[in-house]
Amino acid sequence: MAYPNTDETVSLLKELVSIPSPSGNTNEVITYVEKFLNEMKVETKRNRKGGLIATLPGKDQQNHRMLTAHVDTLGAIVKEIKPSGRLKLDLIGGFKYNSIEGEYCEIETSSGKKLTGTILMHQTSVHVYKDAGKAERNQDNMEVRLDEKVHSVDDVRALGIEVGDFVSFDPRVQTTPSGYIKSRHLDDKASVAILLQLIKQIKAENIELPYTTHFLISNNEEIGYGGNSNITPETVEYLAVDMGAMGDGQSTDEYTVSICVKDASGPYHYELRKRLTQLAIDNEIGYKLDIYPFYGSDASAAIRSGHDIIHGLIGPGIDSSHAFERTHKDSIENTAKLLYHYVQSEMIF
Repeated sequence: MAYPNTDETVSLLKELVSIPSPSGNTNEVITYVEKFLNEMKVETKRNRKGGLIATLPGKDQQNHRMLTAHVDTLGAIVKEIKPSGRLKLDLIGGFKYNSIEGEYCEIETSSGKKLTGTILMHQTSVHVYKDAGKAERNQDNMEVRLDEKVHSVDDVRALGIEVGDFVSFDPRVQTTPSGYIKSRHLDDKASVAILLQLIKQIKAENIELPYTTHFLISNNEEIGYGGNSNITPETVEYLAVDMGAMGDGQSTDEYTVSICVKDASGPYHYELRKRLTQLAIDNEIGYKLDIYPFYGSDASAAIRSGHDIIHGLIGPGIDSSHAFERTHKDSIENTAKLLYHYVQSEMIF
């Protein structure tokens, strides 16, 4: 049995995280995914929200599966151009200002022009500001220093920058000889890469799936509603593939696939969770069961929007989520293995 190639998945992941895609500005990365799938003759369509749906026909066309991973990321938007020529930000997604202090960033104007900068505290210099270390990291104190000769609002506007322009963060992606992948936006581009590699293998090996299976590459998950639409009436099982959260009291690690029992939305479907666990046991796949206390997924968004589905959530374990993220090739591999068996398994109904 040949599983999806993990090294290829990591290479694809590095490409994906290098394409800026904060929620609300995801066309470039969706186009990349669309091209990747179309080159394999996979049927795709875009929804009106800008996400992408790929469909692989199965033996049973009356009962469908849907798997989803999201390609949108955390980011920011220009809130205000300061008199100094620096930019005030408004955040996109659930994270804290301290997690982006000192980060290189890119501002994309409405005309498509891209300019660079650095996100800093206004009171950064310890030679000038006595409270540089104590000042609160918040919207009022954090700003973007542009890599341009600007000294006023007019200087900045002359570059084409305006309120509402999107700001993305440098991913700083690295892989280490020990198998770690360090990067921003592993949430959730690690899972997108895994799903794309899975589709590639299914096509290459002419695997006949038991059920028609849809793959939703959603683009609004970080703001809460990426996966709550475009679910066919025939869809029975809906599996979100998203990061497993690590921290104190968590069992998730960077080496196994995390199977979510419950998040802030409540428990995931018990029978599907048990089926996923049994598939991992039967196929000697490293896994952890876990609860994510401050978390919601595309699957929980789908349930909230009223869809009558069986919902689940799995994904690779990600350390320092929504900040300086890291995972390991082992977690990518174990997640891919579980998905490989899942899409070929019988439904639980």
